[in-house]
Amino acid sequence: MVPRHRHPYVPGGGRRGAVAQIRLAPGERLAFGRVPTGDHERGLTLRHEGIQHTAGWITAHRAYWTLTNLSPCQTYVVENPEGAGEHIKVGPGRREAPIPFEFGRVVLPAGQELIDFDVWATCHEYLGGRGHREGQDHAPALPAFPLDRSRRYFLVLASLCEPRLREAPFARLPSTRQIIERLRPAWPAVSKSAVQWSVDYLAEKLALTPARHSGKRESLVSLALRFDLVQEEDLVLLNP
Repeated sequence: MVPRHRHPYVPGGGRRGAVAQIRLAPGERLAFGRVPTGDHERGLTLRHEGIQHTAGWITAHRAYWTLTNLSPCQTYVVENPEGAGEHIKVGPGRREAPIPFEFGRVVLPAGQELIDFDVWATCHEYLGGRGHREGQDHAPALPAFPLDRSRRYFLVLASLCEPRLREAPFARLPSTRQIIERLRPAWPAVSKSAVQWSVDYLAEKLALTPARHSGKRESLVSLALRFDLVQEEDLVLLNP
């Protein structure tokens, strides 16, 4: 991962050749396309006949960036490479669609190919310390989805989530045998019944609705990744 920067920047030219980083201060706009034209003649060139001359604009703001789609017929997609399949669709003609990702990948259809480039935004800011405590006018709410990372059921959940955290958002979930093999170094006594008990316990603890129990493992992983109940740094627990 490239280190975060104070201002948003775009690697010039994406994956198709250019190397410089194009930095944008809040309020600045960058055009992208085959022969882009924009403010102060700054542009990101995407050399492909399937890309229109000026395909869109990226505009930097203080804590986020926006994407304008100048195509009359193509939908653009902004993916979050750090998320579990998280993405935003920006339809034809959409102006100033806000993109909340700190690291986003803009994907444009071009003929039979997909052309993409990456955008790094400013680090998100969070409440904390004294100011955060002052904002709490009432007693804190009960924690949602309380999970104990020291318990063995969490190891099972982490092993279920591992392929999608490490590989791809839609990677196949591991089988019970694969979970046992993965957990044996950290949990020598792990068994098929222990794994199944953990899955059933997690489904009850996280209050999965009965209608979703047929795809219990898929539902557990989807919920865990959607709400960051398991993150990449939790995978160190799988190693003894």
